[in-house]
Amino acid sequence: MGTVLVVEDSATDMQIIISCLQQGGINVLTADSGEAALEKLNNHKPDVIVLDVVLPGLSGFEICRDLKAAANTRKIPIVICSTKGGEMDKFWGMKQGADAYLSKPVDQDELLRTVKQLTLRSA
Repeated sequence: MGTVLVVEDSATDMQIIISCLQQGGINVLTADSGEAALEKLNNHKPDVIVLDVVLPGLSGFEICRDLKAAANTRKIPIVICSTKGGEMDKFWGMKQGADAYLSKPVDQDELLRTVKQLTLRSA
């Protein structure tokens, strides 16, 4: 079904997202920081990236903006998944280039549906 890179520093949230995606038949790569995510992207090209905003080092907004600006990663859909769920947060996330913005605690059905739609769109 495709591969998703999950960038999340909370072990609990990471497990929930991994479990949800794997049950949907999706392969999962993980990174616990923005820097680790960028390192993974040197060797792997996921179909979709699920990205937290509050991360050690670079924020999810910075990572999103950088990935959308780079020629080799700009076409990878990004789903921001964050506890920062206010309207301004969502607006700012979309302005950075995110393809979708989901608030935590994440609705697992909505996450899976969103990732599958974006996977098909990027194929």
